[in-house]
Amino acid sequence: MNNINSNKEFYDWINELKRTIKSARQKLAATINSQVLELYWEIGKEIASKQNTWGSNIIENVAKELNSEFPDMKGFSRRNLYAIRQWYLFYNSKYEFVPHTVAQIPWGHNRLIVSKIKDLDVAESYLLASAKNGWDRETLEIQIKSAYHLKAGGSFHNFNSTLTEAQSKLAIETIKDPYNFDFLGLQEDALEKAIEDELTKHITKFLLELGKGFAFVGKQYKLEISENDYFIDLLFYHLELRCFVVIELKSGKFKPEYAGKLNFYLSAVDSQIKKEIDNPSIGILLCKAKDKIEAEYSLRDINKPIGISEFKLTEAIPEDFKSKLPTIEEIENELDNFQNR
Repeated sequence: MNNINSNKEFYDWINELKRTIKSARQKLAATINSQVLELYWEIGKEIASKQNTWGSNIIENVAKELNSEFPDMKGFSRRNLYAIRQWYLFYNSKYEFVPHTVAQIPWGHNRLIVSKIKDLDVAESYLLASAKNGWDRETLEIQIKSAYHLKAGGSFHNFNSTLTEAQSKLAIETIKDPYNFDFLGLQEDALEKAIEDELTKHITKFLLELGKGFAFVGKQYKLEISENDYFIDLLFYHLELRCFVVIELKSGKFKPEYAGKLNFYLSAVDSQIKKEIDNPSIGILLCKAKDKIEAEYSLRDINKPIGISEFKLTEAIPEDFKSKLPTIEEIENELDNFQNR
């Protein structure tokens, strides 16, 4: 009899069994979540239909009755019932039954979306993104605050002409414009090296801003071409696109020659690093600003997939708000007055 502890066939089999169990648990959790949301939909529908008859106190009375009858069930607090009613009314304007996209994510995610977003189309974009990317509630809230729906798919690119239809669609959904790097704490005049250094120091937050699927490979990744050395600013591998992603950082405005250099890097990566199972490498140029016509001309005849996006180091302060902020001189005067009291 073979020693089971050193038997590779046994461990291959047990790992497959574990994957089967995990898959079954995920399917069970999804089924339970769907049933809970269907129940909440019916509760929201009933409360909304009876509120005009029994007045504003109906939610408080319903909460009292349901908690008394079902003490072991959560979700029947006055606050949650109010959220259920709000959630139902929000989607009922378009749907008769629980939308499929709604049923794909947990109630906490649904409640957060409805509390933060008032536009139905925008809400649905976050439902889809949450389900696709597997965001937890904290990540979802961060993405809402950073206006993910305005950034997704906004990059200028040539993906349609350089990638397969399926690969192009996924790449377009993956690339944002603009990227928000305010977590670095740098000023707008920061140089490329400082930005690059801080991005790698804060790699977890950087990966969160990039989105699901990015795996960090290296900074200043060395390529030996002929007798010269070249260095890629940042190199990633994307687990869904199944390809390397070359990111070049530019602290100023986009220039056409940047696209040519990135195209050169992509050729080198595809020749030296890419394996047969990998898809063509993708390049992303991150600049402070870009001109759409210059970007279009620069990518028109390039045969490597490249996206051009902007990034922000600090959130802009609205002009009408700036006027209400104290100047440096006013702050210093106030400090002097305080110290002289």
